[in-house]
Amino acid sequence: MRYRHAHVELDPPSLGPWLDGWKDAGPHAGALALLPESQARHVPFLQAAFRERGLALVGAIFPALVTDEGFSTTGAWLLGFDAMPPAFLLEGLGRDGRADAAKLAEAARTHCLRSPGEPAPTLFLVFDAMIPDIASTLLGVFGEIRDTVRYAGVNAGSETFRPLPCLFDGERVVSDGVLGLSLEETPVVVKHGYPVAKTLMRATSTTGNRIRLIDGRRAMDVYREVIRADFGVDLTHGNFYDYAVHFPFGVISAADVVVRIPVAFEDDGSIACVGEVPPESMLRLLRAPSLDESPCVDAIAGALPAAPGRGPLLAFYCAGRRMHLGGDAATELSRLRQATGASALVGALSLGEIGIFEGTGIPQFHNAALVCA
Repeated sequence: MRYRHAHVELDPPSLGPWLDGWKDAGPHAGALALLPESQARHVPFLQAAFRERGLALVGAIFPALVTDEGFSTTGAWLLGFDAMPPAFLLEGLGRDGRADAAKLAEAARTHCLRSPGEPAPTLFLVFDAMIPDIASTLLGVFGEIRDTVRYAGVNAGSETFRPLPCLFDGERVVSDGVLGLSLEETPVVVKHGYPVAKTLMRATSTTGNRIRLIDGRRAMDVYREVIRADFGVDLTHGNFYDYAVHFPFGVISAADVVVRIPVAFEDDGSIACVGEVPPESMLRLLRAPSLDESPCVDAIAGALPAAPGRGPLLAFYCAGRRMHLGGDAATELSRLRQATGASALVGALSLGEIGIFEGTGIPQFHNAALVCA
């Protein structure tokens, strides 16, 4: 994936010259725009500027941007392509997972075509984080098109998890949707590096991303007991938001442990997470590691293909991970740039991350991860 990148302010004196210097790239030029939530009001201006110059546009709104200095809530990243990758924008998802999977699979068939013998393109997906069944939708897509694509992506939206129209193209701004790009020859690495606690539990009643019962008891009661027993933390309703990001659930599978960060609880004792928790899932409580304990950066650097003189690294960083690490999150990004040899970090703060189960090609929905391309 080759692109030119710029961090620009969304006003005519800043955006206009950049677009004017690039609009003659060719008839198929376009860009992917990454905006922080604070700049959402500027999307119509951005769309109009691209339309005036005959340039294609797709984009998404995130809590913040990733830069060489850490995180930014000003301006926008523009990733400009001389030949815009095939892209699509779907809306109205989140009501029928089976229908959503069929719609997304059909869009992938249309936009991710490849000739016989060519490697599978990477289908990079940006979902609205408010969609409650992304994990099962991805599995439904895999059931339809299998490994004809490589799956990767992130969630966009507000860090408050309030509804926000967060996906757009040159004409529309939508919520409850997904943006898809077909990227050739783009290896993507997704890692979280979270250690696993001792206690094994079963989610005996779940609905989408909400855990109602664990081992037949109110989820909040069990969660509180396990945190106290395994980590010595006395959890209350008052400090839930202070501690939950540091002690997420791990959904156990044959291939991996997938992180699910608790973000809310209800009076009935149920706990809502970022991402689905399938009924009867086996769970372990995780302890989010400190920066110096985490093997994540080294794992990413080791998994990316060797690239002497590497250009910019497209990097998405989980908002929950930043909440856990605080000021060390910017340090982790600095270490990522150094370890990978990237000339720059270009990306955003994400609300869920998409990779694959190693060796299977099956898509996997994460929390607390970094996505690097």
